[in-house]
Amino acid sequence: MTKLWGGRFTESASAQAEAFGASITFDQKLASVDLKGSLAHAQMLFEQGILAQDEWTQIEQGLKQLEATVADHVYTLADEDIHMNLERLLTEQIGPVAGKLHTARSRNDQVATDLHLWMEQHVEALTTALRELQSVITEQAEQHIETVMPGYTHLQRAQPISLAHHLLAYFWMFERDVERLTDNQKRIRKSPLGAGALAGTTFPIDRFRSAELLGFESIYPNSLDAVSDRDFVIEYLGIASTVMMHLSRFCEEIIIWASQEFGFIELSDAFSTGSSMMPQKKNPDFAELIRGKTGRVYGNLMGFLTTMKALPLAYNKDMQEDKEGVFDTADTVLQSVQIFTGMIESATFKTEALKKATMQDFSNATELADYLVTKGIPFREAHEIVGKAVLYCVQNGCFLKDLNLETYQTFHPDITEDVYPLLDPVQAVARRTSYGGTGFAAVSEQLELAKQHLAN
Repeated sequence: MTKLWGGRFTESASAQAEAFGASITFDQKLASVDLKGSLAHAQMLFEQGILAQDEWTQIEQGLKQLEATVADHVYTLADEDIHMNLERLLTEQIGPVAGKLHTARSRNDQVATDLHLWMEQHVEALTTALRELQSVITEQAEQHIETVMPGYTHLQRAQPISLAHHLLAYFWMFERDVERLTDNQKRIRKSPLGAGALAGTTFPIDRFRSAELLGFESIYPNSLDAVSDRDFVIEYLGIASTVMMHLSRFCEEIIIWASQEFGFIELSDAFSTGSSMMPQKKNPDFAELIRGKTGRVYGNLMGFLTTMKALPLAYNKDMQEDKEGVFDTADTVLQSVQIFTGMIESATFKTEALKKATMQDFSNATELADYLVTKGIPFREAHEIVGKAVLYCVQNGCFLKDLNLETYQTFHPDITEDVYPLLDPVQAVARRTSYGGTGFAAVSEQLELAKQHLAN
C-alpha cells in the first residue's frame, strides 16, 4: 500500500520497522477528537475561501459519516496512525477531494490538537469523579462529627480527634487536586491548529476561527512551540501523580484500619476479596491495588519527562511516546478514583472500637499539660511534669485517667479534682475550638465550608 507521504521514497520500510514506528494500536483512542479537529479545520478553510463550497460540503458530509460510524472503523498498521487511517477512510468515501482537507495542516499540529482536545475531555471527567469522591467524604464526615478516634503522628497515638476531621483532611487534599486540574485546563485549552509542521503556512488561514470552533480559549503565538509543547501533558501527569499519592495515603490508612489489630473499619464485601486457602480472610485488595498502581503513574511521569529532556525544536518522533503513558495514566487514575469512591461510600466505621482506642492510651497527655498551663505553670515545665506522670503510668500499668488525686499531687500540688473531666477523650476533642481544629463545633463549620466548595 502506497503511503500518503511516500512520493519521495523508492522502497518500503521492513515489516518490523513499520510495526515499530506505527502508533495506530494506541492512538486510535483519538479518533473522535481527530474528526472533530478536521471538521473545524475544513470549515475554517471554507470560510477563508481556501475550499470551494462543493469541496467543503463533501468533506463535511464525509467527516460526519465517519463520526457516526467511528466505533465500526477498521484501522490498518500500514497507515501508521489515526490521522492517516481516517484520511484513507475519508478518501475511500468521498474520493480525491479528501486530500484537500490537509491543506495548511501537518500531522504535527494535527496530533497536538487531538491531544489537547482529548485531554480536555479527560480532565473534565476526572474533575467530576473527584467531586463525587469529595461528596462521599462529606457524607461520611457528617455522620461522624462526634465520633472520636486516636490521631497519630509517626504512627504513634498523639491526640484524640474527630473522625470527621480526619476524613475532611482528605477532602481538602482532593480540593487542591481539583484546583490544579482546573489550572491545567488553561494550558490544555490552547490551540496549536494551523501551526503546520513548524513554520505556519502561506495560506490565508484564521487560527482564531478554528480555535473558536473547537472551544479553545486561546492559541499558541509561536508555531514552533505549538507543535513541540507537551508541558500540558507533563503538568497533567504530575497532577495525576499527586492524586494517586493522596489516594495511596488514604488506602494505606484503610488497610491498617481494616486489620484485626486496629479494627477501625469494615469494608464492604463488594470491595474486598478472600483467600484461596484461608477461608477466614477478608482482604482490602482494592485499596492495596490502588496503592500499587500509584507507582505505575509515577513511572509514566518520569518516563515522559526523560523523553522530553533533550529534544531540539520542533517535532521529533520521540514525542509519539506521549500517548501511551498519558492514556495509561488517565485510565488508571480515573478508575482508581471511582473504585475508591465506592469503597469509602460503602465502608462502615466501627465507632465503639475507635472510641475505645482513645481510652487506652496517653493521647490525653497534652490536655493535662494545657491544664497545668492554666494554673500558671510554663508549658515547658508542664511538659516535663506530664512526662513524669506518663512514665509512672507506664511503669505501673495504668493510664492518666486512672491516677487518684493524691498521686497526681505528688507531681504537682496545683492539680485538683477539676482535672478529671478534661482527661476524657470526648471532652479533649470538643474543647479544641480553634479555626481548623478538631473540636466538634470547628469540624461542623469546616464541613459547611466543604459543602460550599462542592456547591460552587
